[in-house]
Amino acid sequence: MKTYEYVSHHPEDTFALAMKLARYVQPQDVITLEGDLGAGKTTFTKGLAKGLGINRNVSSPTFNIIKQYEGRLPLYHMDVYRLAESEEDLGFDEYFFGDGVTVVEWAHVIEPYLPTERLHITIHHADGESRIIHFSPIGQRYEQLCKEIFSDESVSH
Repeated sequence: MKTYEYVSHHPEDTFALAMKLARYVQPQDVITLEGDLGAGKTTFTKGLAKGLGINRNVSSPTFNIIKQYEGRLPLYHMDVYRLAESEEDLGFDEYFFGDGVTVVEWAHVIEPYLPTERLHITIHHADGESRIIHFSPIGQRYEQLCKEIFSDESVSH
C-alpha cells in the first residue's frame, strides 16, 4: 500500500487540503482519521465540509457520536472515541453505504465495522503548528483518489 505525505505548516493548509479532497469524493466514500488530540482531525473535517458546500459550523460530534450535514453530498461525521469500551453497532453500514461521505475520527475503535476499502488519513504533530498528514489508500478507488489529489499542482508534498 502506497502512502502519500503532505506537510501542513498551518491549520489553514490542513483545511485547504481537505477542501481539495472534497472535489473528488463520491457517495459511499469512507475516510478514517487518526491522530493525537489537537492534531487537526476536526480542522480537516471542516475543510472537507466547506469543499462540499456545507456552510454550517462543523464541530466534533464527541457527545453525539454522529452528526450529519447537507451539502453537494451529505457528510456523516463520526467521533467514535467514546465507543472504545462498547460492543454496540450503531448502524454504521447505513452511513458507510449511504448517499454521502463518511468521516470517522478515532476509527481504530470500530475497526471490525469499517468497510474493507477506505481512505485512511493520519495527522501527526510536527514543529509548532506544522502537521504531517499521511494518506493511506486501501483499495483501488482510494488509490485513484490519492493519485488525483496528489497530481493536482496546487498540492505540494
